[in-house]
Amino acid sequence: MPAAVFIFLGVFAILSALGVVIQRNPIHCLLALILTLISIGALFVALDAVAVGFLQIIVYVGAIMVLFLFVIWLLNLQTEEVATGNLALKLVATVAVAAMAAELFAVLSKSSTALGAQNVPADYGSIDSLAQTLFGQYLMAFETTSILLLVAVIGAVAVARRALPERPRTAPTQGRPT
Repeated sequence: MPAAVFIFLGVFAILSALGVVIQRNPIHCLLALILTLISIGALFVALDAVAVGFLQIIVYVGAIMVLFLFVIWLLNLQTEEVATGNLALKLVATVAVAAMAAELFAVLSKSSTALGAQNVPADYGSIDSLAQTLFGQYLMAFETTSILLLVAVIGAVAVARRALPERPRTAPTQGRPT
């Protein structure tokens, strides 16, 4: 893969991930997260892991993000107000982010492997190797996750049905509407 493609997709993923945390509107955050996941899927495809890339896009963008969208609509989330004041908290957060960035650069500078220097098996990212791993070694984790997601959906529906306010019943009007 050309380095320019990797850099472009990486920068696009980072910028769209920043859009997730910077946006105030939950729908805009979700759209930025969708762009982040699509760019990560494109990175997988560019690294010759086509099956993993398409599964990333299909499962996360196609299914999980739609679920997030329904939850946002169900909860009727609104734009949050920007917190003003509390300068000490903002200062501590800025110092913490700077410390984590410095730690990241320190770890990456001591890393001995360069981009593209790792050897991968010939069937890396193929459907066969993914199926063998997922339904062989991780079968119980896969099935447990599917049951957990099913229980979460049933619980969300039960909570949503219980939380709906009772509407006052009005008698039907006779005649034509005015």
